[in-house]
Amino acid sequence: MSASPQITVTLVALILLQYLTGSYSTTFTIANNCKYTVWPGILSGADTTPFSTTGFALQPGESNTLAVPPKWSGRLWGRTLCSQDSTGKFSCVTGDCASSTIECVGGNAQPPATLAEFTLNGAGGLDFFDVSLVDGYNLPLLIKPRGATGGGNCMTTGCMVDLNTACPTELKVMSNGSSVACKSACEAFGDLQYCCNGAYATPDTCKPSSYSQFFKSACPRAYSYAYDDGTSTFACASADYTITFCPTISSNARKIN
Repeated sequence: MSASPQITVTLVALILLQYLTGSYSTTFTIANNCKYTVWPGILSGADTTPFSTTGFALQPGESNTLAVPPKWSGRLWGRTLCSQDSTGKFSCVTGDCASSTIECVGGNAQPPATLAEFTLNGAGGLDFFDVSLVDGYNLPLLIKPRGATGGGNCMTTGCMVDLNTACPTELKVMSNGSSVACKSACEAFGDLQYCCNGAYATPDTCKPSSYSQFFKSACPRAYSYAYDDGTSTFACASADYTITFCPTISSNARKIN
């Protein structure tokens, strides 16, 4: 006997609900505790479903909660000192993604920028995440997992220190007389010793430099150079995540959605 139309519709609705629920089971809450506006940018990895937005503005004290596509991998960061010129072109002094709009639409962060990097539902069903200073630094940033059901090394990570003032002179990015970002040694000098991206770069040939040690000393849980995995990668199971810019300034953030 064939199923009635009503039963068929109900089954389809249940399957669709299950699918939709499973598709967006993780959330990112992106909060701005800085005293100035931050424009988050988001870049999805290859063969990964993109977010519903790739860039937006967060005023001081605001937050935005986004549903994360399944098995998502990618990075997000904060852009600062952004403006729009008379032709409508949007650009930022730090973290610009060269899209000419608030949305990054596939554009990557131009160094230097503090990066939050994720691979969700990866090996063993775990989420892997880190805060990276390999491409330099522009903002304090913290990743905090919420509601995790397990995982290895599941803990808060990030860089809560303002490194722009303490940045070595040769790495500083200046704007209107102020240090607004700190370059990586790779960007500043472009040498294999600092970049660790040559064909023969290995853990044996690529060692931390005095510059990467500057970042590591200030932010011991953040990536400081290409092979800094052991103390910089964290993993959780079935968690939501709060990504906070300037996490030490305020613990409160008013929601914008």
